[in-house]
This record gives sequence, C-alpha cells and structure tokens, in this order.
Amino acid sequence: MTVRAWAELLRVSALFTVPGDALAGAAATGRRPDRGTALAVGASLCLYEAGMALNDWADRDEDAVDRPHRPIPSGRIAPGAALAAAGALTAAGLGLAARAGRPALAVATGLAATVWAYDLRLKHTPAGPAAMAAARGLDLLLGATATGAAKTTTRRGSDTPPGPGVASGPGPGPSPGAGAGAASASASAGGPGPGAAEAVRGRVRGALPAAGLLGAHTYAVTAVSRHEAQGGSTTAPLAALAAVTALGAATLRERCGRGPEGPAPAAERGRAAEALRSHPTRATPASTTPRLLLTALTGTYFRTAAGPLVHAALNPSPPLTQRAVGGGIRAMIPLQAALATRAGAAGSGLAVMALAPLARTLARKVSPT
Repeated sequence: MTVRAWAELLRVSALFTVPGDALAGAAATGRRPDRGTALAVGASLCLYEAGMALNDWADRDEDAVDRPHRPIPSGRIAPGAALAAAGALTAAGLGLAARAGRPALAVATGLAATVWAYDLRLKHTPAGPAAMAAARGLDLLLGATATGAAKTTTRRGSDTPPGPGVASGPGPGPSPGAGAGAASASASAGGPGPGAAEAVRGRVRGALPAAGLLGAHTYAVTAVSRHEAQGGSTTAPLAALAAVTALGAATLRERCGRGPEGPAPAAERGRAAEALRSHPTRATPASTTPRLLLTALTGTYFRTAAGPLVHAALNPSPPLTQRAVGGGIRAMIPLQAALATRAGAAGSGLAVMALAPLARTLARKVSPT
C-alpha cells in the first residue's frame, strides 16, 4: 500500500474542489472567514475523502471488470483498509464539525449520511445524481453554519430572556447577574437560544441560492459520470452543457442587498431600488472591479466545463466522457470563486481560484475520476 496507491484511491487531485464550498458558504452569510470556517473546511475534506475511499470499496467488484487498474482490484490496497479509512475519515470530519457548534454538526451529520447512502445504495439508482447534488449543497451550508458560530455562542447569554427565578426589581431572590451567568453557562454548554437559532436560520437562508447553484452543477456532472466507463451517451453531455450555460447566466445575475445574516427584507430592497432610480450613481473603478472579476470567473467556469462537454457530445467515447467529467469537477473551483465574489467576498473568490492551477497540475498525475 504505497502513497501513490492511496493518492489514486482518494483522488487527491479533486481535493482542491472542496475548500471553496465552505468559503462560498461563509461569503453568502456576509461574514469574514473565521475559525469556524476553517473547521468546516477540515470537516469537508475529511468527509469528501471518506466518500472517495468508500466509493472504491463499494465498487470493487465492478472495478475489477471496468477498471482493473484501480488500487483495490489491482491489489495495491486491501478492501478492509479502504473501508477502515472511510470510517476513520468520517469520524474525523464529524469531530471537526462538532467543534464548530451544534448546527454545524447537524449539517455535517446529514452530509455524512448522504455520502454513505450514495456510495452504498443510491449510486446506481435514478436518485444518484440528486444525492450527489445534495451532498455538495450541504457542504456549502456547512461553511455557512460554522462561520460566526463562536460569535453566536458569545451572544446567547444576552439573547436568552431571564428565567423565572431572576428578580426584576428589589427584593429577595437571585440577582440578575446570577441569571445571566446561568444563561451564559447554558450557552457554553451548547444550549439553544432564540436569538442564536434565528441567526443560524438566517445564515442558512442566505446560503441556499449558492447551494442550489452548486448542487445543480454537481447533478449535471454526476449524470455524465454514469457513462464514463462505457461511453455512448450524447444526451447526458448535451443536457449538462445546457445546465452549465444556465448556471453561468444565473451566477452573473447580481444579488439584491443582503445583511450579515441573509438577504435583506423585500421592503428594504424596494427602498434601495427606488433610491437608486432617483439618484443614479456613477460607476467607479472600485465599484466595477468586483463585477469584472465576477464576469471573468464565470467565463472561466463556463470554459472549463463546456469545452470537454462539447467534445463528449460529438464523440461519446469513454476517454472523452471521462475528460468531460474531469472538466466538470475542476469547474467547481471557478464556480465557487464566482459565488463568493457575487456575495461580496472578492478576496475569498481569488483565494479559491488560486487552487485551480494546483488542481490542474495534480490532475495530470492522479485522475480526479
């Protein structure tokens, strides 16, 4: 069991498509990446690699026929070792998510369940692409729920109303400070507070559009990947090409104003639009730069995904279909970068995009499919 064999089993070249999920999720909430975001990235990487190891363990008999060079059928990695790695990586991912708070752990648990259900049951069913799309969407939501978790926990004591034993005026009974201390103790123990729960719901609502776009792309790529061993399908690449075009157009549409916990209320959006019509502002370099960056990133996404899909549609051979799948996987990086930039986090978008050259270089040595 060599390092090379494990790199092939875990498809390390595809690993660079994972951190952007959490960063795009953090950007969708209007917050800067923090310790919770880093924990979400670590959890995502572990759960992604757990899915890769479990996938090859579940497909070991099929790979013995279609891909005998893979690490398990070739004998370079024992099936039991791959299954043990999947279990250990899943536990590690959930452990990291738990450190980011209960909401993040809940999302990570759903993500892990989706990964295991896909690999063990759903992969070869019509629900397979939807399960993969759900996994990517949940991964982005993991970043959204984990980001700002520490600040939310700190605020819980002030968000929780005093209990019945707290005196509101002079007289006997526990002091208000004791009630606040009890609320803070409950918060530190992970107890939910109404303000904290609403903050989490707001972050999830703000990240849902980005999760939907990323999930739709994943669905299209997964539908193509179901034909990569035998080829022969022109419908799947053409449908994926149409989806990529639509997703690129949707990504370019500007989002309405949003606050730190999600989209602004409709009334506020209406007032902002009316003010803009009444007092149009002049475009400045500072205001046009994010738009230009978003356009460039979206164009990179389309070019990375669309070219191989066109070739696979014209000649649906296994090699070209596999190349289309690989292009779709790599295209997730500029899509994540575009989603972060669209949400106002151009720095996060550039940081995500910096992973693209690394993914492309490593893909020449270790296939991402």
